[in-house]
Amino acid sequence: MSRRVFLALVATAAAGCSDTASGQPSLRLATGLAGGPYGALGDRLAAELRRDGFTVEVLQTAASVQNLTMLTDGRADLGFSLADSADDAVSMRHQPVAALARMYMNYVHLVVRAGSVITTAKDLAGRKVSIGADGSGTAVTAVRVLEAAGVRGHTVVRLGLDMSIKALADRAIDAFFWSGGVPTPALASLDDIKLVPLEPLVPVLRRVYGPVYENAAVPAGAYGGPKPIPTVGTPSYLVCRRTLPDEVAFAVTETLFDARDRLQAPSAPGGRLDKRYAIGTGVVPLHPGAARYYRSVYG
Repeated sequence: MSRRVFLALVATAAAGCSDTASGQPSLRLATGLAGGPYGALGDRLAAELRRDGFTVEVLQTAASVQNLTMLTDGRADLGFSLADSADDAVSMRHQPVAALARMYMNYVHLVVRAGSVITTAKDLAGRKVSIGADGSGTAVTAVRVLEAAGVRGHTVVRLGLDMSIKALADRAIDAFFWSGGVPTPALASLDDIKLVPLEPLVPVLRRVYGPVYENAAVPAGAYGGPKPIPTVGTPSYLVCRRTLPDEVAFAVTETLFDARDRLQAPSAPGGRLDKRYAIGTGVVPLHPGAARYYRSVYG
């Protein structure tokens, strides 16, 4: 165990973060739904932190919004969040959260059946659309995309990815939103879907909500299509409660980058963890411990 990790463990214990059964210093990591990208990435990050001496409890959640709430009320120490949800938490709700790293780019997927007549977001008017599970960042983004497109008269349901896929196949819905890395395995295995381009909405979203939204393109072939699909991109952050001890934040950030290749973040553009990319967390402040790590890297 390195001196750095030893100090982090001492700081964790002093801050009252301990496993009551073992008495060992413990971190609670809020991730996402089992089998989803945050769930998978969280499991790998937890394994790396355990290898470095931490006890880590992985908490499966609905993802971004729920994770931010759990950090705020003290039920979690670390978590994943989409940038727009984290931006809202800090700038609008003044929740005491900080960032450890900007992780990778998420791509907004508007998914329809392969033979659907829906070709633009505006075509969702009067349709039944799943915007994502309650408490998810996908739902936050989807509502904004629908508003930016001026969609009216649609019916909204809130289903997670697996249930959305089933509902689309059963024709219980006409379309669904998903925000994640590319390719998302649950979608890549399907041959009867297509993605609807969303890039005309990026300027509208940026005008209202700022630079948490970016132009992005799902690469050709990611889901069988011959051409890239231009869409809306928004990053994912690794966030923490603001009261996380500095030594712990430093050690977690260090582990994150030491284990970068093993974590296997989504491999589409923006997917690989990069120290210069990681510090761009907008209005969400970098935790002082994470900032100290980046200064140590840059010199």
